[in-house]
Amino acid sequence: MFTMIAALDDAGRRLDRLLRKALPSIPLSALHRLLRKRQVLLDGKPADASARVREGASITVLVPDNIVSPEPVPATESRQSSETRRLTQTALTPESILWQGNGLLILNKPAGIPTHGEDSLETWVRAFLVDRLSPSLSFKSGPLHRLDTPTSGVIVFSTSLEGARYFSALIREQRVCKRYIALLGAQLDKSARWEDALFRDKVAKKTLVMEAGACSDTKLPYARTAVYPLAVSEGCSLVMVEISTGKTHQIRAQAAFHGCPLLGDQKYGGSALVGGLLLHAYSLAFPAPNGEALVIKAPLPRAFYQYINVRFGTCPELP
Repeated sequence: MFTMIAALDDAGRRLDRLLRKALPSIPLSALHRLLRKRQVLLDGKPADASARVREGASITVLVPDNIVSPEPVPATESRQSSETRRLTQTALTPESILWQGNGLLILNKPAGIPTHGEDSLETWVRAFLVDRLSPSLSFKSGPLHRLDTPTSGVIVFSTSLEGARYFSALIREQRVCKRYIALLGAQLDKSARWEDALFRDKVAKKTLVMEAGACSDTKLPYARTAVYPLAVSEGCSLVMVEISTGKTHQIRAQAAFHGCPLLGDQKYGGSALVGGLLLHAYSLAFPAPNGEALVIKAPLPRAFYQYINVRFGTCPELP
């Protein structure tokens, strides 16, 4: 038997869904069996799966001998694990934090760091937040969109369930404007708008553009991308790219399809470049809950800035 205390981010959730989040080591079938057998108590009384949990409620699970008991972290106890202690040695620097508020943490991601997985930006963020967030049984901070490993720039993490829901709704409603700075391996002398249906090749791990009329599947994700030249040199262009959709490898796939792959993006047909492709998530614009229009910008990485100076003579003023 063990007891957990519901926190603010757990309030209002169905009991069965909260248990799935809080106790991932117990099989789902076993959780439902415990609920059916009235072996889950909410504030000391047997509760149904659909019961709504309030902040501060006690949840007691009567675990039979044939089920391995998990070890949930009490709300009053630090959640810092040995892995987290190790990762705090690679803590986020103050310079990498662009903005905080409304349940969001906005960072300047370095190029070469994955968003998810082992030793990723996500693990750095959780290490940074371990003693800064209120305990929760069902909420964990995570990225609310993603950037490819070689891409640098603005990325948003949640620090509360409310913040995660708010920003995710903005993305679904296409109310988040993302601007990137990219180096294309072709000369682009005028602005362009790309509107394409994309499909994901899971074997090759590539995003491909479906030729017009080649497929009748109307459910394919549709990508809209606007491209604005900032500087042009022989065989390459420095551009600002604006997207309201956010499909995997959207910019890289569309640029390749339209004849101007990113310089250094060999996965999508670009020529080789020492250090790989140069793609930077420069700014993110979205409305805050109070109606304020937020525009968060991330300065260019030094290597990108230096390359622009060498290739174009100077770095143009960015909008």
